[in-house]
Amino acid sequence: MAHPRKNTSSYWALGPSTAKEIDAVRKKCRRLVIRRAAISASVAAVPIPGLDIATDIRMLTRLIEDINAEFGLTPEQINRLQPKLRLVAYEIIVGMSSVLVGKVITRELVTLLLKRTGKKLLVKYSAKIVPIAGQVISAAVGFVAFRAIGCQHIDACADIAAELVVLHTKSEGIESAT
Repeated sequence: MAHPRKNTSSYWALGPSTAKEIDAVRKKCRRLVIRRAAISASVAAVPIPGLDIATDIRMLTRLIEDINAEFGLTPEQINRLQPKLRLVAYEIIVGMSSVLVGKVITRELVTLLLKRTGKKLLVKYSAKIVPIAGQVISAAVGFVAFRAIGCQHIDACADIAAELVVLHTKSEGIESAT
């Protein structure tokens, strides 16, 4: 997470405040996604029906929360923004149709997201019926689906953070000119 800075609003002490910092957070989060996708894949290889889905839901919930926090986009962090930036942040989130940014992440929300990738999960579950090769296929599909969800969320958070940085920079310029 970004380090606190002097003479900045409380938001900038919680999330990235430059394009370079946003890129660094993006890279850090992508590594996190890969690690957790690998864990998800290893669980998917275990031939116990339902274990992989329960694990994916739990792991995705924590992953999304962690990514939101790294970008300064948890509900608590957004509520600390200056009122104008807070309103703009929620407008950007809604405009991007982001389901997971700036929200309290629940099992239901993650389940909804997993249903969106239902075809991959159906292939993953059906592949478990075929011994050994099915487990490998299931693990591979699980890894790809988990990674795709995580990377899409990272990109959405990075886009929102970048827009907030631009708006904050513009508002600081206006305030300092007056």
